[in-house]
Amino acid sequence: MDEGAAAVQAWIEDWPDAAVRQRLRDIRALLQRCVPDGQERLSYRMPTMFRGGVVLHYAAFQQHIGLYPPVRDAALRARLAPWAGPKGNLQLRHDQPLPMDLIEAVVRARLAEQRR
Repeated sequence: MDEGAAAVQAWIEDWPDAAVRQRLRDIRALLQRCVPDGQERLSYRMPTMFRGGVVLHYAAFQQHIGLYPPVRDAALRARLAPWAGPKGNLQLRHDQPLPMDLIEAVVRARLAEQRR
């Protein structure tokens, strides 16, 4: 495991709530599966997946997990409206199931943006 991946793993395992830790692990596993050639590291004190730039930052907060940066694809933004937070970032509340299919759609959209 490289230094960046180790830092991300430590950040996740340091989270005090076991249920939130598992949600973070699930997001991390999805990112690793969707971006197998990506590099993990902490950026802005958040776990981040890079591949030619930021694919996705994610971080746990008291009530939700935030995903950054905002999605630019208008059709996808409409699907993500129930989770929209300030400035177009996503807030996935801890009291709701993670929308893994939509998180994957966000990752794929971000990768498509990078290819353009």
